[in-house]
Amino acid sequence: MPDAARLVAATCLALIAFIVSGQIIPLMPEGLDFGYFTYVNIGLGILVGWITMGKRAGRGITNAINNGVTGIVVLVFWGLFVQGCYEMFQQAMRNRYGGPFEAIGAIFRIGIDYAYTIAVPNVIMTLLIGGVLAGLATEFAWRRWR
Repeated sequence: MPDAARLVAATCLALIAFIVSGQIIPLMPEGLDFGYFTYVNIGLGILVGWITMGKRAGRGITNAINNGVTGIVVLVFWGLFVQGCYEMFQQAMRNRYGGPFEAIGAIFRIGIDYAYTIAVPNVIMTLLIGGVLAGLATEFAWRRWR
C-alpha cells in the first residue's frame, strides 16, 4: 500500500544512488562507457527504498537507523549484481566464456571487482551517512503522515 514512508524512502535512496553514482564514475577506468549507469542505479534506489525500507518504517529511532543502513546494503548488493550482469552480458557477446556456468560465475567475480573499486572512504561515508539520514527521514515521514 502506498504511503509517505515508502515515498520518502524511495526518494532518499534514489538521491543517494545519484550522488554515489557520480562519485563512482571517476574511480572506474578511463574511457569506459557508462551509458545508463546512473539511471539504473536511481531506479534500483527507488525500488529498494519502496520495497525494503518503506515497509519497515515505524519501529523507532534505533530501528530507523538500522533500516537506513540495511537499505544501503541492499542497494549496493543489487547495484553490484545488476552492473555485474550487464558487464557479463557484454563479455558474453564477445564469446569470452566457455559455457553458461562460467558466465554465471563471472557475474559474482565482476561484482566483487567492482566492490573493491568502490570501497574508498568518500563513497563508504556517503553511503553510511546517507543511509542513516534516509532511515531517519523515513521514520519521520511515517510518524508525520500516517
